[in-house]
Amino acid sequence: MLYRKMEKTGDELSVLGFGCMRLPTKGMGIDEERAIRQIRYAVDHGVNYLDTALLYPGSEQLLGRALADGYREKVKLATKLPHMLVTSREDMDRMLDLQLRTLKTDHIDYYLIHSLSSGEGWRKMKNLGVAEFLDTAKADGRIVNAGFSSHCGIEAFKGIVDGYGWDFCQIQYNYLDEMNQAGTEGLMYAASKGLGVVIMEPLRGGYLARDPPAEVQAVWDEADVKRTPAEWGLRWVWNHPEVTVVLSGMNDEQHIEENIRIAGEAHPNSLTEKELEIVGRAAEAYRSLNRVGCTGCRYCMPCPAGVNIPGCFEAYNTESGTLQSKVMYQLRIGGKMDGAEPAYASLCRDCGKCVKVCPQHLPIPEHLSKVAKDYESIGVRLIGSVTEYALRLMRWNTMRKV
Repeated sequence: MLYRKMEKTGDELSVLGFGCMRLPTKGMGIDEERAIRQIRYAVDHGVNYLDTALLYPGSEQLLGRALADGYREKVKLATKLPHMLVTSREDMDRMLDLQLRTLKTDHIDYYLIHSLSSGEGWRKMKNLGVAEFLDTAKADGRIVNAGFSSHCGIEAFKGIVDGYGWDFCQIQYNYLDEMNQAGTEGLMYAASKGLGVVIMEPLRGGYLARDPPAEVQAVWDEADVKRTPAEWGLRWVWNHPEVTVVLSGMNDEQHIEENIRIAGEAHPNSLTEKELEIVGRAAEAYRSLNRVGCTGCRYCMPCPAGVNIPGCFEAYNTESGTLQSKVMYQLRIGGKMDGAEPAYASLCRDCGKCVKVCPQHLPIPEHLSKVAKDYESIGVRLIGSVTEYALRLMRWNTMRKV
């Protein structure tokens, strides 16, 4: 296992972190015996960074049990404060104290404000006193390091980075998302400010680890060294020295073994120029299969009508319209995650401003019309509303426990 240092903390963290959102299931819940065995196997083989969240059903409870028998002392534990459930400064302390009890620990090593999808969520948390909460929790030892996870665009991301004395951050990053969300610019910006950077979705939720389309496989076949799609994806992320930890939502023993092997070999700047060129062409092959050829460059923004154009196309291209991508569209683009104004594709007024500046010369209003038809149907909106209600129910249940 290779390790990299978290600059502000000095911690030597395993380059491979265990993401505990997609634990193995049994029936309607987590397969506890198997999940605990997997987590302990990973720790025994060098993984020392474990990531969970209050919003991951059953995950904190399972991790509290998995880290018994001396395993808590072997790892750095990360969990998250769900800002979308917070309505007061007192909520923050109550939720943190509940998490400490659930995880059966007296401190959280890496504590994040969860999933800031726009600047609105961060502004809300600042107004509620999150800076004072984090300062107090660090001073009394309940948390050691403060960070945030983010799915927002680059400008909002920079504002969050500059808004508090963070120790680290967590962003989505892979070879298809160099210009989406925070992207490469965000990675470099956070690192330049001294923040450690934890990467989520290095394989886009497993999309980049599956058997690739023939067009993509033809590119991989040109490489001198033969690797699985998952190994190409992980090595590309680890090739960036600015990356501290890469999270993998591992729930299969074979995948855990493969990832641990790769994590023992993937040094920064170890990919050759030819290999980087091959990864770039594989990314282009994937994009050529997208329903919209958007690169996420954001030249089209801001939209006069308030449409999050690259965000709409990112969701539209994700897994060719799966239910999960449609739900996330409703939550993020609809502003349900952080109280932001809706930025739906259907808001487009066909003014044509975006078309004039698009480097890809895309008929953006035409594509937005298709997004709205597919992602804003009555059924999808209903699912989004049900998910929003579930978040409120979760808040009620959480506050009931505290």
